[in-house]
Amino acid sequence: MSTPGDDAAQGDVWVFAYGSLMWNPDFTPLENQPARLQGWRRALCILSTIYRGTDERPGLVLGLDRGGSCVGRALKVAGSHWPQIKARLDARELPTKVYLPRFLPVRLEDGRKVSAYAYVVDRSHWQYWSGPRAEAVRLLRQGHGKGGTARDYLAQTVSHLDDLGIRAGILHALLSEVDSGA
Repeated sequence: MSTPGDDAAQGDVWVFAYGSLMWNPDFTPLENQPARLQGWRRALCILSTIYRGTDERPGLVLGLDRGGSCVGRALKVAGSHWPQIKARLDARELPTKVYLPRFLPVRLEDGRKVSAYAYVVDRSHWQYWSGPRAEAVRLLRQGHGKGGTARDYLAQTVSHLDDLGIRAGILHALLSEVDSGA
């Protein structure tokens, strides 16, 4: 069975980044453009049991969930490098298969519309989370996995989004709540 992008070597491929891929893509893109994805939003909606938590004490990390829109980055990959880059990205993003890789239409800041490879959350996956704010705060406080704490993940995300000029007020508010200890 082929997955999206298996035949993309015929031309360059765009990847939509909305979280850590924006500042830590593990490859050098041909282009790195601000981009907007309609119909999907950046959300803390994934229980992390590897990088920012464990099975017993999951953390909470970002996913692309249905609804709204998301400002991120579009990263252009040379078609000749796509098979290797895709394999690395899939190994990084799909260890538990909580994401569904898709090609989605994005609009670049310069007005171009491109199809970009993106990872959207699988709402039927057991790691999909949609709960009350108090539970999000608890998960962010407790999560600690091989990549560090869920709290530090959130703080780094907020800092990097600020550096990129991307507004993320809800993430700022959550970080303040996590840090308040209340």
